[in-house]
Amino acid sequence: MWFKNLKLYSLSQTLDITEQDLEDKLEACRFRPCGSQDLATMGFTSPFNQGSSLLHSAAGRYWITLKKQERLLPSSVINAELAEKVAQIEAETGSPVGKKAQQELKQAIVQRLLPQAFTKNSFTHAFIALADNLVVVDASADGKAEALLAHLRKALGSLPVLPLARQSVQAELTAWLQNTDVPAELVVLEEAELQAPQEGGAVLRCKNQDLGSEEIQNHVQAGKLVQKLAVEWDETLSALIQEDLSIKRVKFSDVITEQNADIPKDEMLARMDANFTLMSGEVVRFATWLKQAFKLDNEA
Repeated sequence: MWFKNLKLYSLSQTLDITEQDLEDKLEACRFRPCGSQDLATMGFTSPFNQGSSLLHSAAGRYWITLKKQERLLPSSVINAELAEKVAQIEAETGSPVGKKAQQELKQAIVQRLLPQAFTKNSFTHAFIALADNLVVVDASADGKAEALLAHLRKALGSLPVLPLARQSVQAELTAWLQNTDVPAELVVLEEAELQAPQEGGAVLRCKNQDLGSEEIQNHVQAGKLVQKLAVEWDETLSALIQEDLSIKRVKFSDVITEQNADIPKDEMLARMDANFTLMSGEVVRFATWLKQAFKLDNEA
């Protein structure tokens, strides 16, 4: 299990909970499949996608998974049936069908078609590192991360978390692009996004570009600030750091991913456990480094 995106959250209060307590509380929000009239359902499921346990524990870190199932009912199908029904009624009555009547017809069509619709499953993974007061969600979009946190909050009763960074880090990212105060563990790669600070300001996206070139540095001198910056960290991973400290497109180095290569592929659960243990440990180390690099411990 290798997370591809990192939404990082600090626990503002220590969670005093055991593995069994967490398992019991997650049970109240266990995933259930869509019923005949459900557009979508969400709930916790086994991280291994098998077995009854709703979490996996390794090295004091708890891996949890939120499953979403939604029915695929394209609006084009609904609208086509609605148009056909409206045309039929208007032909029979000679009167136009009003908006309220059309809405009722549309609802009836949805209710009729829902039980026949295919379902699509998606999964959002996360882990809780209690000793580090850290929650990490593998999500590229805020909505997916917030859905998982909302379900976890519902299961636990409360979840005192805040984003690891509560203010923009674009000033630090911009300094790094200018090769100023770049930490020793960091290598700036050849991808970035810069934006002028005024509302609706110009955006510059660079890829496979020497960011130290005069052309790019001139944009910074003109006032553009870094919104996204590709980096390699400690020969462990490469990623795109965003100005809100969301981490996207995480790719672990071969030095890391090959550490468990000796586990036979047919021992899937053992391999997943070992990979999660390794990955989550490196993510915690990275998050700790980010807090130090951006001086986040001093935030109010």
